[in-house]
Amino acid sequence: MQKKPKSINALMGYMRDVKGINIKGSNDKKKLRYMGYFHGYKGYRYHNNPANTYTFNSFDEVQAIYDFDMAMKTMFYPEIMFLETTFKNYVLEVILDEVKSKRFADIYAKLLTDYKSFPLGSNDYKKAINKRMNLRNKVYSLISRDYGKRFIVNHYYDKDQPLPIWAIFELISLGEFGTFVDCLDETTRKKVSKSVGIKSVYDRDGKLLPMTVYALKDLRNAVAHNNTIFDTRFKTGKVSMRISKIIGAETGINNITFDTIIDYVILVSFMMKILNCPKKKIMSFVRLFEKSCEELRVKVDISIYNTIVYTDTRNKLNLLKKFL
Repeated sequence: MQKKPKSINALMGYMRDVKGINIKGSNDKKKLRYMGYFHGYKGYRYHNNPANTYTFNSFDEVQAIYDFDMAMKTMFYPEIMFLETTFKNYVLEVILDEVKSKRFADIYAKLLTDYKSFPLGSNDYKKAINKRMNLRNKVYSLISRDYGKRFIVNHYYDKDQPLPIWAIFELISLGEFGTFVDCLDETTRKKVSKSVGIKSVYDRDGKLLPMTVYALKDLRNAVAHNNTIFDTRFKTGKVSMRISKIIGAETGINNITFDTIIDYVILVSFMMKILNCPKKKIMSFVRLFEKSCEELRVKVDISIYNTIVYTDTRNKLNLLKKFL
């Protein structure tokens, strides 16, 4: 027999009587309703995976982690949107100059040719071909999906004109954009890398930008869909250690593993720096992170705090600010 769903009062009773969390009264009930039992408490009661469950003494500690997570999403959102837009604009400038055409078919044929850098018939060659073909299929699938729904698609197709590359960039996700850059031939990738401001000594194959995009896309998606980010559980794969080495060489910051949220603060700040963003803008972003950490520190037990804000965070922040 299916169990009857618990009421909000029953859920509070379960948290109090079974989990030992001090939660009571109308104010705590209101807070639990705001964050949600399943989205909030169930999502913030552990670190990284359910095997690492926190021992909370008070519902205030759950609320503190929830508030910290929301502050992180609020802080990251505008900067990731800025980087996504800026990266796309830099890539557009290079590819339009190279091909002298706005048609995706021309760009696909002339520039999305990274597969040619591998021996014909090799596994790497086949993987690159598949990646290229999947990208093409995804682009045309998105155009088909959005025809009749988005003005920009209707505008060109109703005139019997191909959708220009800058409009396609509006349709594709950040991850798909990373694949696009990854599929560019090496010469074009290196021109993009130089345009962005990445030093060639660190990026001889022009792969750092797509690697960075891949590193940021999971965070971007988690922020956009209001998923939990404080413990970097949003990662769907390993972040390339080339990124860590390059940032370390430039800033002196070691142990960048992307297992803690500070490393994403460093990555975003680093990319904003090489894009010549105003120092004031980047420092404001960093200070928002510091402020959120300070607020969390006084609201949770030190053992909980150290699983979220690692003990090397202060040193990393000092080196980052020195670099900026």
